[in-house]
Amino acid sequence: MPVWLDSPDALQQHIAAWAAAGIDRIGLDTEFVRERTYWPQLALVQIAAGDDILLVDPLVPGMAEALRPMLADPGLLKVMHSASEDLVAFKQACGVLPMPLFDTQIAAALAGVGGGLGYQKLVQAITGVALAKGETRSDWMRRPLSASQLEYAADDVLHLDAIYLALEAKLSAQGRLDWLRADCARLVAGVASDEPERWPHLSMRSAQFLDAAEQRILLRLLRWRDVQARASDKPRSWILDNELAVELARKPPADEIALQAWLDARPKSPRKLAARLWQALSTPLPDETDAPLARTADDTEKKKLKRLQDAVSQRSSELGLPDGVLASRRWLEALIEGHANGAWPEALDGWRREQLQPLLAPLL
Repeated sequence: MPVWLDSPDALQQHIAAWAAAGIDRIGLDTEFVRERTYWPQLALVQIAAGDDILLVDPLVPGMAEALRPMLADPGLLKVMHSASEDLVAFKQACGVLPMPLFDTQIAAALAGVGGGLGYQKLVQAITGVALAKGETRSDWMRRPLSASQLEYAADDVLHLDAIYLALEAKLSAQGRLDWLRADCARLVAGVASDEPERWPHLSMRSAQFLDAAEQRILLRLLRWRDVQARASDKPRSWILDNELAVELARKPPADEIALQAWLDARPKSPRKLAARLWQALSTPLPDETDAPLARTADDTEKKKLKRLQDAVSQRSSELGLPDGVLASRRWLEALIEGHANGAWPEALDGWRREQLQPLLAPLL
């Protein structure tokens, strides 16, 4: 039965007992809320360690501090599923990241079980157990949590150890444990660095229909928006939604007065931030002339991308990897973009480069 923990001292006693029993890995998950904030708000921490299933209340004073040593313990493996947002939640609430990490979603992909599998599907594939999905949109900040919420939360860690044992054995037999360690370490490092996306305009399809000058203005707006969202802990779209950002970039107002009039005419606009928005809109970025342009590939580039995709697909099939695991379309586009400068995308470095460079270099 899961144990509800709302005492930091009780949590420390459990952690000490695990150490005494020689437990060297735990199943770990969180519930968080991110509907009205930029940063995820940690609402619950679930831990499976040996026979312990703990539901830890991080809203209790002192609990984040009690969790910190366990999360950072290099001798305690953290088994998690699709951990990226959970990592951000831990970083914000506890100031540390769970390390070392074994992400079962990444492991399932590298083992050839399936790409991007959700927890319920992976549990069923490995254990045959069908889990309920009833509390995926619950209010996890309320107290007390309902019985169905507690059951759902406990299920999220109950099967992690069985999944770990199956996937670890499979990856070991395939000689791919180092692949997993590298991908998990890169995931943790990415959250730790917390660097905003350098060229956020590239992920917006509508940016392709702007000329070079307009795209540079859009880049200014998107970077400004990210800074404001982080500082105010509000979702990016609450600061400036994509549609308004593109509209501003396409037809920027002539001066601050015109900008204020433009904002006043649009209910969803950040009217109170007009002065800051004008400064961002009218101030060139030091690196904006280096920004790659969002554009539709020409026929030559499309044919090159298709050749690379075919080669990656063939190699993925030989390795038994799901599509997109070895190299996504976006990574291949970055490879084509950087090839003229002799650059190899960081996302394709390490074991992926070993697998792909001999195949792709001739095609480039």
